Amino acid sequence: MVHFQLIGEMSKISLKILLVDDDYLLAKGTAKLIQRLGGHEVKITDNPTDIMSRCQSGTVDLVLMDVNLPGAEWEGKGVSGADLSRILKTNPITAEIPVILITAYAMLSERQELMEISMADDFYPKPITDYNTLLAAIAQLVSGSA
Repeated sequence: MVHFQLIGEMSKISLKILLVDDDYLLAKGTAKLIQRLGGHEVKITDNPTDIMSRCQSGTVDLVLMDVNLPGAEWEGKGVSGADLSRILKTNPITAEIPVILITAYAMLSERQELMEISMADDFYPKPITDYNTLLAAIAQLVSGSA
């Protein structure tokens, strides 16, 4: 669900973003910058059950998903962010939620394979250094899926 806020004469889309990252301190900093620069609400988790519950509830407009999630388990199996993205994308209830993979470990040569495995909508390298480009990618994905 996309929410609109009027700011002056321009309307600005305010999204509910789920940031999935195992590094809470890094995620907290990322969330604050996305909130300040983009005006979006950001929730942080690294728990697969929480991810699925929030996404299935209809309260998430977009997921920023770290690929590396050590210790994450879904249905008794270890999973990565790419696995969780694929699970979201193959579930009819959550398939339309845009997913952007974020990772510090994938080489550009691995990007295509990660995108195919995960069925994600986009890929962004960590550390995030250009928040304006990330916010533009988020806006483009959401406007394309709205």
